[in-house]
Amino acid sequence: MMADLLPVSRHLLAATALATLSACSVIPDTGATDPDRFVQETSPVFYRPEGIDPQKVRRLPVQPVPQSRDLFRTQFHQTYGLPTFNPVHQAMYAQRDEDDFTLPAIPYKRIDPRFLRQEVDYTTNERPGTIVVDTRSHYLYFIEPGGKAMRYGVGLGAAGYAWHGRGVIQSKQKWPRWTPPAEMVAREPQMRPLSAERGGMNPGPTNPLGARALYIYQNGKDTLYRVHGTPDWQSIGKAASSGCVRMLNQDVMDLYNRVPDKAEIVVL
Repeated sequence: MMADLLPVSRHLLAATALATLSACSVIPDTGATDPDRFVQETSPVFYRPEGIDPQKVRRLPVQPVPQSRDLFRTQFHQTYGLPTFNPVHQAMYAQRDEDDFTLPAIPYKRIDPRFLRQEVDYTTNERPGTIVVDTRSHYLYFIEPGGKAMRYGVGLGAAGYAWHGRGVIQSKQKWPRWTPPAEMVAREPQMRPLSAERGGMNPGPTNPLGARALYIYQNGKDTLYRVHGTPDWQSIGKAASSGCVRMLNQDVMDLYNRVPDKAEIVVL
């Protein structure tokens, strides 16, 4: 008897479910796409403090957003809100390791940008490969073809102003030794351990001649005038107490690689 009732109950359940579904119609909510309803549901709620009329509140003046910053006059556009460093200068003046010596990175942001290494237009009758030192402007130019020059900022000591004319870079020296002049040793006895008879000062990052030195001769004689590096980066673009033509160590290394043997040099 129970076996006969099972098929009947299954049919009744199926019929009941069908009737229930037919009684429910699925109608989409088309009002959800209505623009007015969207605005009403998403409109912001503003805080309105009691006793204050929003129409009488004085508005702050509109400040224009600066679009550029006067940082480095190069092909890189320094726009508002972006980093202020120049990636080219950062690479130029980064730390250098060479021959067991380490040259520290130069804080180039603290140096007047016009004294940093850059290629410039330069009209001259001098041949490419010539060095021109402009002592008035504290610039050193390495003449290139096509009316161009690589310009470096330099610092000048008393000796740097003492000699003018045309000479020849008779020799170039990597990591030179420094020998103070005899008159300096006589004037400052504490310099005697560095005198010529004692071999001078060992090369290195703290040596006054820096990482490179270019020795200037005229008519076959040493002028005692040098183009050299210096650890004193703050003296670039300025008059120093002593020395000849000082360059940033990273700059004098760059110049050393460009200057051919027996290159001419003109000091104005």
